[in-house]
Amino acid sequence: MDDSTKQDGKTLDLLEKSATEQASSSSNSDCTENIEEFRKNLAQTLEAKSFYIPSFKIYGGVAGLYDYGPPGVKHFALEENMLEVDCPCLTPEVVLKASGHVEKFTDLMVKDEITGTCYRADHLLKDFCMEKLDNNKDLSVDKVQELKLVLAMLDDFSPEQLGSKIKEYGIVAPDTKNPLSDPYPFNLMFQTSIGPSGTIPGYMRPETAQGIFVNFKDLYYYNGNKLPFAAAQIGQAFRNEISPRQGLLRFREFTLAEIEHFVDPEDKSHPKFSEVVDLELLMFPREEQMPGKDTVKLRLGDAGTVNNETLGYFIGRVYLFLTLLGISKERLRFRQHCAHEMAHYAADCWDAEIKCSYGWMECVGIADRSAFDLRANSEKSGTPLVAHEKFSAPKEVEAMDEKEAMEVKAALESKGKVEFQVCTLEKAVTIKSNMVSISKEIKKEHQRVFTPSVIEPSLGIGRIIYFLFEHSFYTRPNKAGDEQLNVFRFLPVVAPTKCTVFPLVKDPELEAVARQISKSLTAAGIYNKYDDTGNTIGKRYARTDEVGVPFAITVDHTPTTVTIRERDSKDQIRVKVTEVVSVCKDLIDGVRTWEDIRRQYPSHPRMSPADE
Repeated sequence: MDDSTKQDGKTLDLLEKSATEQASSSSNSDCTENIEEFRKNLAQTLEAKSFYIPSFKIYGGVAGLYDYGPPGVKHFALEENMLEVDCPCLTPEVVLKASGHVEKFTDLMVKDEITGTCYRADHLLKDFCMEKLDNNKDLSVDKVQELKLVLAMLDDFSPEQLGSKIKEYGIVAPDTKNPLSDPYPFNLMFQTSIGPSGTIPGYMRPETAQGIFVNFKDLYYYNGNKLPFAAAQIGQAFRNEISPRQGLLRFREFTLAEIEHFVDPEDKSHPKFSEVVDLELLMFPREEQMPGKDTVKLRLGDAGTVNNETLGYFIGRVYLFLTLLGISKERLRFRQHCAHEMAHYAADCWDAEIKCSYGWMECVGIADRSAFDLRANSEKSGTPLVAHEKFSAPKEVEAMDEKEAMEVKAALESKGKVEFQVCTLEKAVTIKSNMVSISKEIKKEHQRVFTPSVIEPSLGIGRIIYFLFEHSFYTRPNKAGDEQLNVFRFLPVVAPTKCTVFPLVKDPELEAVARQISKSLTAAGIYNKYDDTGNTIGKRYARTDEVGVPFAITVDHTPTTVTIRERDSKDQIRVKVTEVVSVCKDLIDGVRTWEDIRRQYPSHPRMSPADE
């Protein structure tokens, strides 16, 4: 789909209007009254209709591995003229040592002391707290506050603190009720060796970002040595999850789409921020994340806690992307990381969270990672990953800030040594007085050399798809009222199949017309399915509704016209055969809504109850 700026706004308005019309015409838009039944029905439908399939199914499957196809909307890359890269999944250890993954990419694990079964310690504690809060209405105010505080601090607990809470609450192995070991770190990366000798250690990449960072020098050159610019990559990432669960929400192999937007750390403005500044969205700033507080609807331009314009711009673009797909605005929020969640180098970070039957869950992270990644790889590789700003006239500058230099000099004279915190090493180094001398020096510079900051939107494609499944899925009774039919309310822009084409009955003349329509749709780039099975037309409609096909075209005995049926309203219009393709293309591209089309073309009576 072409994503120019004008098209983006116009299409969004039309699709939002279409989504509202479709939602209002559908019964049971919120299918979470009976959560377990909803999940079971949804999972069975997804697998039965091959939206996703457990990997290696004929061998019994492997937990955390699924096969599926993500939607291919280049909402970001086209609009921002991004450089797209495709890096290997195998990553040498040295790269992941520089990034900190080898040392710190861990989760805390506990084992069943009898069976040896492994569990994520924070998941067990989170489940315990959530169960108590949800199912014990007589908890004291103090206990409620305590459990909520534990949930808020989960990511910041040390192994000792986590183990202490597990013991305090008497948490045991969920399957056997056996006692659990103390928590200990488990690195989530899949380790391997590169080459037949096995002397080059490596890992399957846990993210796609590092391939962009190590290529910064070439990407910067390719972009004419100018900032800002962005590079994007979509591909597989691998994490050896301790206890994958919740179906498509936690994988061992999954698809990531990541953008690294490189920017001058002294100027993080964005020329297109004005295009998203008036968006109103649910925000959850860190100061609101106290017990009893909730999200607030804010105009993006008024969200003062967002660190800079570029970060705010990508929050807006993520919002537009997710709602364009069909994610409900009222079940989408942007939560700011609290201080204890932030990496030491990060300037700010927000998660796009979507509410589903499991609660609020992250699907996109939008972070200002400062200059950490390029500095770390520069330090480890010895290759400067820097940008240049050429001055129109030479500038006189001090080699070091005078105040800082005097403080260092005084410390060396009084103590004989001084410590510097080196961010890329994440430790302090000691400099002794016999190693350096400090004097004031003025020099002329013709250019400024600096390490760019990076703003990173990171999109979990699998989670977005799952949330889209939940937000689009509902059931409705058939006309006879004796059966519940499953329906996916996919917007045309993301529906895997856009149209189905049916001859009303088995008849050579009708079949010939239907096949020609199908061929014309394909030539216009509209993916469609032709169905001439002997089933009743009602059963064929129901079957396509179940896989989310927005429009069904039926060729009946009227020689020059056909009917087009809209999935959610089940309304039908009659259209000339020669206009079918153009009408469908307008609907699928968002140029016109179904309501627009209905006003232009005559309606066609719905089928009888016996047929639907």
